[in-house]
Amino acid sequence: MQTIYYDLRDTKGQQKEIEDKISAAAKILREGGLVAIPTETVYGLGANALEPAAVARIFEVKGRPQDNPLIIHVTGAQWLPRYCAEIPPIAYVLARKFWPGPLTMILKRQPLVPDATTAGLDTVGVRCPNHPVTLSIIREAGVPIAAPSANTSGRPSCTSAADVLEDVGGRIEGIVDGGPCAVGVESTVLDLTCEPPKLLRPGGLPVEDIERLIGHVDVDRAVHRMLEKGERPAAPGMKYRHYAPKAPVTVVAGAPAASAREIERRMGPASGIICFDEYVPLFAGHEVHPLGPCADKQIQAQRLFEALRTFDGTNVTEILAQCPDNRGLGLAIGNRLKKAAGFHVVEADSQRIILGLTGGTGAGKTSALDALRDLGGGVIDCDAVYHEILTGSQEFQNAINEKFPGVFSPDGRLNRKKLGQEVFAKKDRLDQLNAIVFRFLVPELERRIQAIEGLCAVDAINLLESGLDRLCDCTVAVTAPTELRVKRIMARDGITEHYARLRINAQKQDEYYRGKCDCELNNASDSPELFRKDARLFFERLVESIREEKRVN
Repeated sequence: MQTIYYDLRDTKGQQKEIEDKISAAAKILREGGLVAIPTETVYGLGANALEPAAVARIFEVKGRPQDNPLIIHVTGAQWLPRYCAEIPPIAYVLARKFWPGPLTMILKRQPLVPDATTAGLDTVGVRCPNHPVTLSIIREAGVPIAAPSANTSGRPSCTSAADVLEDVGGRIEGIVDGGPCAVGVESTVLDLTCEPPKLLRPGGLPVEDIERLIGHVDVDRAVHRMLEKGERPAAPGMKYRHYAPKAPVTVVAGAPAASAREIERRMGPASGIICFDEYVPLFAGHEVHPLGPCADKQIQAQRLFEALRTFDGTNVTEILAQCPDNRGLGLAIGNRLKKAAGFHVVEADSQRIILGLTGGTGAGKTSALDALRDLGGGVIDCDAVYHEILTGSQEFQNAINEKFPGVFSPDGRLNRKKLGQEVFAKKDRLDQLNAIVFRFLVPELERRIQAIEGLCAVDAINLLESGLDRLCDCTVAVTAPTELRVKRIMARDGITEHYARLRINAQKQDEYYRGKCDCELNNASDSPELFRKDARLFFERLVESIREEKRVN
């Protein structure tokens, strides 16, 4: 197939010639053909979004998975009612502020938009690109344009017409050259079908700008990790490995100086390097592609995909890449780098991060700890350590038996139910028991905390009372509705409802933990598995915020 090349970089040239080229591109789109079009973010592979056969060709040419939905491009908010249903007022607020621009809004779709475009979802992503050439083409075509990035699936996105020609030239009808992309990373994708709105993909519009206009925005777990098997993507770029050059990528996160030193330590003779401009001299003799100055994320975004693509023409066997922090455009740049690496990330900063988890029994601390293990954290379960010491320390047993005679059987086993009945009914007795436990337990816990490098989590119902909170970078209250806690304790421990309520009533209430801890993780989930997923996302964001604070300070 011959691909027609329309050069519209000089928009000050002959007006009639420009209009003719725009009309020709629009005609191809109306008739079901594919045309690569420029936007401020990346080049898009355009087709009539209302024509299933044309949309199907996008998937064919790109090699794109069929369950990966497309974004439709329009010329303004006046097009929304044609293709979207149940449009919330906030959509128009966002459109007035950020359109044309790199913001995609996920909305309920009208039946007019085919399943081929939405991957069978009842929602559709809509945006208005900030590029005069493409806006003119959409107006002339008179239809919304589905336009994912114009690269073959999995490769780095195209930020120039030359990139498009390399990837899909000869397989599409036309390429419109509108010059290099000003932003350099794809649009920000915001789901407006939920409350609060949810960030599905960070992009050219920083989430901080959105939150300044509409308030808090949740962040989908796919921003920080790959979707798991069976999870369905709600927007482009959520599920699959993207933006990947041929050589494997390792992202090195952390303060710039620390990440540069870590790359220098790890690199081999055939390593390729993506680094901030300031650190280029460290990697003399290697294939190096500067990402831009440390402080200029706009330049970093513009250079990112070109740097990844350029390595494919070299003999490098691996790519080591510095990563900006998550503020502003850094969240989008880091997300693209991590996706290129399949989320293979090395944290250069070696500071230990200690999280203290506390809360009443049955709140879900076990599932929260499992989530921290998923993140590679070392976990210290204070209850387990208590039983370990109790079993191995005759001195500990004697101290308890002196205050609570008869709670040990002749063979030395603790009758937990008998001890519980005594201490749960009288607060002064519980305080006496805790004083004994803290005396033996806290020194051992301190020793174990110091032995863990990186992320460490301490689970202790008496975290605050024992003084262990002083060792923590952040304390987290794990809370849950009382009735859910009762059911969980009954099922877990095989006890009666009456005894379960006695245990809960003998402990501090959630308000106590909320008032004393740095943050709260509430568990109203229907299953431990669902809570574990929610907790993982919570801890990913919390740990990153602590690391960012340590880098700054």
